[in-house]
Amino acid sequence: MTDAEGHGGSPSIAQPDYWWYLARTELLHAALSGFATGHSTVLDIGSADGPSAGWLRDGTRQVASLDIDPRGLRANGVCGSALSLPFADAGFDMVCAFDVIEHCDPEAEALAEVSRVLRPGGRFLMAVPAYQWAWTDFDVANGHHRRYTKKRAVAAVERAGFRVDRSTYAFTSVFPGFLAERLARRLRERKHTTSVDVVEVPQVPRPLHHALMAATKVDEALLRRRVDLPYGSSVFVAATKVSDPL
Repeated sequence: MTDAEGHGGSPSIAQPDYWWYLARTELLHAALSGFATGHSTVLDIGSADGPSAGWLRDGTRQVASLDIDPRGLRANGVCGSALSLPFADAGFDMVCAFDVIEHCDPEAEALAEVSRVLRPGGRFLMAVPAYQWAWTDFDVANGHHRRYTKKRAVAAVERAGFRVDRSTYAFTSVFPGFLAERLARRLRERKHTTSVDVVEVPQVPRPLHHALMAATKVDEALLRRRVDLPYGSSVFVAATKVSDPL
């Protein structure tokens, strides 16, 4: 059982202001914040990606954080594995895992742990990377086990005893750039890449940084209007616990 064996922290530890993390913050908020209403006890799994979950801490919620890498934890965070959450059954009314589940093997065990610590009727918010065909050395270095289609993400969550309330792709507006970057990686990738401690993100000139941020505002506006996007480099899911996994 592994949480990205051999892999350390999220790249956001080293570069929290990278455009992708900043944009994901806004996209997650636009797509999923409406499902967080009324939930006051929250577990943020994988809190090293704190920039993307900052909107959870609105002052009305008690937010516990967990990460396998202590460098990504806040002062009151817990160092631990998503495959064996060190929390009591039914202790939270919302759990968030943003780009976490793809690091966990077996997947079903991680989702069963999410279900275990959620109260009946509790909400699960999830983000995962999209498309297995987009797999490159970057996924290996990051300690991923898989990438997802929306259909696969929904099926995994439903098998764990959840009712899916929303599922959508994200980063649609910058998808051509994602395709180009993945193709370039395929052409130059090393055959024996291994997972590393903290992966370096691609360097982006400031003008391109601002252009990418501006492009994702289109996604943000559509997601906020409850328009589900047809493709993209990430999958977002909001779900409600209706039963315990079999």
